[in-house]
Amino acid sequence: MNFELETAVADASTLRRVAIDPVSRVEGHGKATLLLDENDQVQQVRLHIVEFRGFEKFIQGRPYWEVPVMVQRLCGICPVSHHLAASKALDIVVGAMRLTPAAEKLRRLMHYGQMLQSHALHFFHLSSPDLLFGFDSEVGKRNIVGVAAAYPEVARQGVLLRKFGQEVIRLTAGKRVHGTGAIPGGVNRALSRAERDGLLADIYQIVAWSREAVQLAKRLHKANPGLYDEFGTFRSNILSIVGPDGALDFYEGRFRARDADGKIIVDGAHIKDYQQLIREEVKPWSYMKFPFLAALGSQDGWYKVGPLARVQNCDFIPTPLAEAERREFIDYGKGALIHAPLAYHWARMIEMLHAAETIKDLLHDDDLSGSALTASGSRQRAGVGVIEAPRGTLIHHYRVGDDDLVTMCNLIVSTTHNNQPMNEAVRRVARRYLNGRELTEGLLNHIEVAIRAFDPCLSCATHALGKMPLEVELADVSGQVIARRRSGE
Repeated sequence: MNFELETAVADASTLRRVAIDPVSRVEGHGKATLLLDENDQVQQVRLHIVEFRGFEKFIQGRPYWEVPVMVQRLCGICPVSHHLAASKALDIVVGAMRLTPAAEKLRRLMHYGQMLQSHALHFFHLSSPDLLFGFDSEVGKRNIVGVAAAYPEVARQGVLLRKFGQEVIRLTAGKRVHGTGAIPGGVNRALSRAERDGLLADIYQIVAWSREAVQLAKRLHKANPGLYDEFGTFRSNILSIVGPDGALDFYEGRFRARDADGKIIVDGAHIKDYQQLIREEVKPWSYMKFPFLAALGSQDGWYKVGPLARVQNCDFIPTPLAEAERREFIDYGKGALIHAPLAYHWARMIEMLHAAETIKDLLHDDDLSGSALTASGSRQRAGVGVIEAPRGTLIHHYRVGDDDLVTMCNLIVSTTHNNQPMNEAVRRVARRYLNGRELTEGLLNHIEVAIRAFDPCLSCATHALGKMPLEVELADVSGQVIARRRSGE
């Protein structure tokens, strides 16, 4: 495989630096920097994650039962994913190797509600302004307010789709954001018949709107294939979990990876063995790690995760409407993997439709109102939980001492997996659209469009300290800095 790596710059001091700080319409804080020579030729482009939050350290020493609630504070957009991944890891610690049917289905309902609301938020609120108006359109209307004015029904459906997903989360987790519904070994509440009926009253409309969203994403893609198929496109491996029968499964499965040509290179790898499958590299200019498949090495082993990977990595989607859309998506690739970053949007809407269909089916299941909600067994010292979050594969790994306190926490979040792909996409876009041109806001937005296609959650992904210096300033009451210290000095 011929992957393009980071461009080396011999003497960056002679180049002009342009920064996009912060990258807008994403969760968390990041920036992109470009180095240009005297002829405005792009010599280097990087996506920087500039926050350090340290969750992997301050989780240590906490009682394990606090972790599913604590760790979701990583993010206000995808807290359910962290809540469930942590709970799955700690199921193993309490010996709950198999949950009760009620607990597993309630967790699935919570998770698919999260997928629905997150995908709706990203497509309609964050990305549709670029897709509907154009990447270099008037900046004042390139937002959800502009979409509501020009496409009121599209905006309305986007808001109500997300609202429904949030209501599913509220009923299963206790709150729309940072809930407490999942606990090690199961869940702490079931749904009443009245609560299920309330959701059932709206779910068929939600499925219909999800189908319309797929059609919108598909029309946009097919109306301008020269843009959508080529914008920031690069080849890479892909990774996700799939169900035991090869089905798309957001909640449970084993690792499968394909190479850039679509050939399966890893299949059926157990989640507990993730450290043999994946390695992580640290670079000095970002707080986000760079994962890669250990067997292929850091140069050839990096990969994409998320909707574009999942829809092409599975053998089928186990709901009929989404499966029909998946088949059309696969046919569009004419037998080859689709690598275009903008195709994430189409795949994302297929997944949203699948989430809506799954929620519909689950709401008819009486196990959601069951009374057996927890399980336990022989106590273990460690557990790994893996789930497919909206943005991709999410890994939580904990070790717990005999005193019930966490002794080790390792997180590989979805956006971290996509770190190298995002950097590659912005380099391709910069060289295609910015080389030799006078930079404008619209042109720089092309860089942000490439980043937004991956739906990054940058606050989730800030865990690697690397070699970036930690700087502390001490100021007096007037604001005058009287002392400054940097790590390593």
